[in-house]
Amino acid sequence: MTEYAGIRGTRVKYLTSDPTLNTSTEGQVWYNSTEGTLKSLVQIKAWSSSGSLDTARRRLAGAGTQTAGLGFGGFTTVGINNTEEYNGFNWSPGGNLGTARSSLAGAGLQTAALAIGGLIPPSTNATEEYDGSAWTAGGNLNTARYVLAAAGTQTAAIGFGGYAPGNTAVTEEYDGSSWTAGGNLNTARQQLAGAGTQTAGLAFGGYSTTTTGATEEYNGSAWTTGNSLNTVRRELAGAGIQTAGLAFGGIATPVVLSATEEYDGTNWTTSPASLATARRYLGGCGTLTAGLGFGGTTGSNTAATEEYNSNINAITQSVWASGGALGTARGNIGPAGTQTAGLSISGAPGLPGPNATANVEEYDGSSWSEQNNVTNAAIGPFGFGIQTAAVGAGGYSNINTVLNTTEEYDGTNWTSSNTLNTGRLSGAGSGTQTAGLAITGNSPPFVKTEEYDGTSWATVNNMNTERYNIAAFGTQTTTLAAAGRMPSGVNKNETESYDGTSWTSLSPVNTARYGLGGGGDQTTATIFGGGVSGPSSLASTEEWDGTGWTNSASLATARGLIGGLGTAASSLAFGGRPNDGAAITNTEEFTAGTEAVTASTLTTS
Repeated sequence: MTEYAGIRGTRVKYLTSDPTLNTSTEGQVWYNSTEGTLKSLVQIKAWSSSGSLDTARRRLAGAGTQTAGLGFGGFTTVGINNTEEYNGFNWSPGGNLGTARSSLAGAGLQTAALAIGGLIPPSTNATEEYDGSAWTAGGNLNTARYVLAAAGTQTAAIGFGGYAPGNTAVTEEYDGSSWTAGGNLNTARQQLAGAGTQTAGLAFGGYSTTTTGATEEYNGSAWTTGNSLNTVRRELAGAGIQTAGLAFGGIATPVVLSATEEYDGTNWTTSPASLATARRYLGGCGTLTAGLGFGGTTGSNTAATEEYNSNINAITQSVWASGGALGTARGNIGPAGTQTAGLSISGAPGLPGPNATANVEEYDGSSWSEQNNVTNAAIGPFGFGIQTAAVGAGGYSNINTVLNTTEEYDGTNWTSSNTLNTGRLSGAGSGTQTAGLAITGNSPPFVKTEEYDGTSWATVNNMNTERYNIAAFGTQTTTLAAAGRMPSGVNKNETESYDGTSWTSLSPVNTARYGLGGGGDQTTATIFGGGVSGPSSLASTEEWDGTGWTNSASLATARGLIGGLGTAASSLAFGGRPNDGAAITNTEEFTAGTEAVTASTLTTS
């Protein structure tokens, strides 16, 4: 019998703990004497769902990598110019194409991409270059066409095949400014996929006179025939290079496919992993071991995004899960605490009002329980601190008065403290019971900030942008504040940070909103829910990385005037009012995505 040493050229190691797990450990086997287990680090092939595109669409193009992807153009009910950028978890808006179109091809990177050809209609020869923020016109194709494929970089690309009208075998090479003729494909076709570089390209699948699995390799001047795909298909997506290609999705009439195949430079092998959402006319980018598939159609347009991993990493995506319901339905809530030790302070069940409740509830990570009431029932108070040392302040009373009251909570009882200098409702708070911050609110001039020292409030420098119904989190000297609404009724997307002295403007949120929830700090944060216009509420979530906001997993229930607290990794959303209707008791728990390497247990001795 063949032994492991004969296969790997080494013996099974006897260790008291697992070695450092990284790519150098892949394929190794060792015995962990402390745990009494035989372990290995094995390659995993799997598709996993990720954050959805903002705009569901088909016939779009892709470029970039799995952690820095780009999706652009496509078809909703018309050709569109939308561009979205992917950060490895979520999509965020990018600069729009100059020419709205579908059935185009893409090449390059997120910060240096090409948009090639497509259908306006009619077919176009337009080429555009992306610099990470905006598209500018590049040199036109010599042959206008759509449903073509492309490969390479922004300064060294190839575009091949497509419909011109009629299937074409034409190949063109781009040098960063203009297109010149290259060697023609052996099989003229449309609706194909491509991968690789300008001097080592790969063409596969598509439609000639029938759906085909034909594969061809390009050497910089001519195409040669390679072995065909195992599953003939058209309208598929591709990723990778000539010697390590990836093919996924598409259609083999009438079946829409989820099948995935890997190319080693000679043969295609069907992967054990299939797309969770079978689809065609999707976008793709990345590599053989780290691919990305997004958009397309299942019969209707989809925004679904999936990552393909053929490596040692186990990846989890950001998710919302149901939590225990509030005892009292309400919106305009004052929040404090963490996901496993939260506090819901006062609030109101909805209009007509005033109808504030003095009710207080504590969350233990699974359920809410009634606690002693605040003295001052309020609509739109703000809160900060922890469950056993919290502050609730401000709001709007049941006698039509803007409140300047402050109350402190010790985990059992509420005690009155010194009043705010400026009464306010629908403001926000951050910090601790002995070092807190009161931020803006629906009281002129809508920008006032005050600091709390555990006894008294002191007025400090104002925010830059007037607004109320914002989200804020952090400490007294490192606070982040996002979004909100102006007195005029205009929603804001501004983000500002406070350093203990002054406010500084930062990158805006992707979707302007008010009455949102959030959790986190100045370097990592999460915002969710809120209202946009009229009665419309949001379910969308955005994550902050210290520089910018990216879209994340959506709440199960869209709602505004929501309660929110916690950290970027573990936030809590509770109550709120869907579409400005009656308040609800729904609670949801957020867990941010992670990526880790885990050893596989082979057997236990």
